[in-house]
Amino acid sequence: MKTSYNWLQNYFTEKLPSPEKISEAITFHSFEIEEIFKVENDIVFDIKVLPDRAHDCLSHWGIAKEISAIFGLKVKEREFKKIQSKSTELKIEIQDEKCLRYMGRIVRNVKVGVSPDWLKERLESIGQKSINNLVDIANFVMFDLGQPIHVFDLDKLTSSKIFIRNAKNNEKLTTLDKKNIELDESILIIADGSTGSPQANEALAIAGIKGGTKAEVDNNTKNIVIEVANFNPTTTRKTAKKIGILTDAVKRYENEISPELCAKTMDEITSLIFDLAQGEVEEIIDIYPIKPVQNNVFVTLDYINKRLGTSFTKEEIENVFERLGFEYEEEDEGSTHTDRFKILVPLLRLDITGSHDLVEDIIKILGYEKIKGELPEIQLNTKINETFSKILWARNKLLNDGYSEVMTYVFRDKGEVEVLASASDKKFLRTNLTEGLEESLKLNQINAPLLEMSEIKIFEIGTVFLKGKEEMHVAFNDKKQIKEMTLEEFCKDMTSPLTPLLNNEKGMGKVVFKAWSMFPFISRDIAVWVKDEGDKEEIKQILKENSTELLIKEPYIFDSFTNPKDGRTSFAFRLVFQSYERTLLDAEINEIMTKISNKIKEKNGWQVR
Repeated sequence: MKTSYNWLQNYFTEKLPSPEKISEAITFHSFEIEEIFKVENDIVFDIKVLPDRAHDCLSHWGIAKEISAIFGLKVKEREFKKIQSKSTELKIEIQDEKCLRYMGRIVRNVKVGVSPDWLKERLESIGQKSINNLVDIANFVMFDLGQPIHVFDLDKLTSSKIFIRNAKNNEKLTTLDKKNIELDESILIIADGSTGSPQANEALAIAGIKGGTKAEVDNNTKNIVIEVANFNPTTTRKTAKKIGILTDAVKRYENEISPELCAKTMDEITSLIFDLAQGEVEEIIDIYPIKPVQNNVFVTLDYINKRLGTSFTKEEIENVFERLGFEYEEEDEGSTHTDRFKILVPLLRLDITGSHDLVEDIIKILGYEKIKGELPEIQLNTKINETFSKILWARNKLLNDGYSEVMTYVFRDKGEVEVLASASDKKFLRTNLTEGLEESLKLNQINAPLLEMSEIKIFEIGTVFLKGKEEMHVAFNDKKQIKEMTLEEFCKDMTSPLTPLLNNEKGMGKVVFKAWSMFPFISRDIAVWVKDEGDKEEIKQILKENSTELLIKEPYIFDSFTNPKDGRTSFAFRLVFQSYERTLLDAEINEIMTKISNKIKEKNGWQVR
């Protein structure tokens, strides 16, 4: 979400820390900052708000509260003008439970026009184009508080009654961006009221997703209906996916917003419309079928510290609750529950369902650096598994002898044990490891240049399935033949079941894994005559300097020859090229090799063979 530094500053009386400090703080305490960029006299953060906090942080207000908690700054409470409201003829009827709350308000005799500079600047800083003051106010409030809003032209409605209902099959709606949508009974819509007119009860908007053209606000609009509503997140997401529309409103609704946010939103948008477009405000119609219950969550100091492996004090934890704006009280439960807190969960914090969620908030504010990187002590009191111990011993022995482990397919085209639920061409379990190892050996020999090996040495430890029994076997290639035996036979020289465990604890060397590219490699060989055997390192340096990032391995010597007649030595190097993004072309590798050859020819006494 794009978030304006100047916009955030309006939430604080104190001067905010620098954009760099805010960026660092948000990154280490709350969310990842994907980008920071300058727009005119403003700095904008592109913040990656995760889904679990989208309900309260896809807004400037939400990010301001995060900054408040991190830096201990007080968020400035906004006071909205108390506007004299007239009685209203607006009627609202919710016909489906997918609408959780619907607030509507009529404002008459508004003046549609150009937005003031400050409003244009706020919207343009986050990439929103200014339309007119009414549309801009609705957009501003959504990005400010996180609650989507829609404004209808009252005079384009059939009557002043609004229905929230499921669409009819084959019902049509043209969206504000001129897309024709065919609706069905699974889609929740906003429709106007029936008065007997042929145009009555038409779709005005797809609930929570997009408005239609029927009641579109334009420069001639005089009277409006403000919609501030809340809809089921799951059905909103499904509908948006079905009709292929993703809007800023959808992003917020699909991640669930508390219906409690509607009232604050209605106050803010009414106040701004009254200031910037004037008008006569009528009373609010608020249909709120089921109000959420404010929950209590209990947590103890001991639970927090055990969960985190820390030793925070009661005062530190209380300070976090205060910075987060949580109402809490300490409960006296006697000796069994010391330092037990009862927290009244804010209705807007839908992510807090238990004490574990509070622990997450606490460590985010106090800082992850407070957790020491210490592994717990583990006592080895379990019985030694002899089979596992022998497998470990066999594996370590073969690895130390220069072998690499492979795992081959357990299903074969022939065998003694048949599996019914398997592919028709491989419906038997293997009776040996040799056949699979031979196939693997052929494949790996093709990749020998990439592996920088003149000889491929591989092994497998696995189960074979014989009629009436299973055996653990070890197989490895010895020169040109495969040797296979039982695990017991291979481990006949192992002195104790503890030996491999103790050796493994001492460490067999740090293994670093790098994923293979899915694209084929190209290898090229180049041989160079030089005067001195010591020139081979200089050759290698030239090869590296004149290759590109496509050279994925150090050039290595695979052959050398000294001419007894003139004393010159020929070094043959192999270069391996590969991309993680695409299949390489011979032409581009040939161009690299030509460049290398030309550099070598510049050296006095050197010659490419």
